[in-house]
Amino acid sequence: MIDVAVLTLSDKGYKGEREDASGSLIREMLKGIGAEIRFYEILPDEKDIIKETLIKYCSQVDLILTTGGTGLSPRDVTPDATLEIIDRQVPGIAEAMRSEGLKKTARAMLSRAVAGVRRKTLIINLPGSPKAVREGLGAILEVIPHAIEKIKGDTSECGTH
Repeated sequence: MIDVAVLTLSDKGYKGEREDASGSLIREMLKGIGAEIRFYEILPDEKDIIKETLIKYCSQVDLILTTGGTGLSPRDVTPDATLEIIDRQVPGIAEAMRSEGLKKTARAMLSRAVAGVRRKTLIINLPGSPKAVREGLGAILEVIPHAIEKIKGDTSECGTH
């Protein structure tokens, strides 16, 4: 079982002005990999709040998925907050999501999403739109259990499947 926290970063969502369709979609998509959402929050696009929340959940879950705040708008600070608290990046995850998105739209290259590890927790930034979440998370979903095993200290050979 993979324990998960889902954080939706959206000023409008936080104020109740927008429904969080992406958070619901993430919940549905995770069912296929034996993951259970333990925590779910909608937060404003405030870097310090995002950082504090990421740090808080890193001691409680194996995986944190964020949705929203990965673009170029001045309020899009999710990747910046994530980079400030992770111990090491996992660039292939973000690259795979962008690569999948580029098959559909050139705008995917504008995503600043990152992925990384803090202690024993994998953190992945997903875009905010449900369509982009479906494409991005779909591209990486099958490797998440293996990544979590490795982060937790599994020493088996990665090449054997």
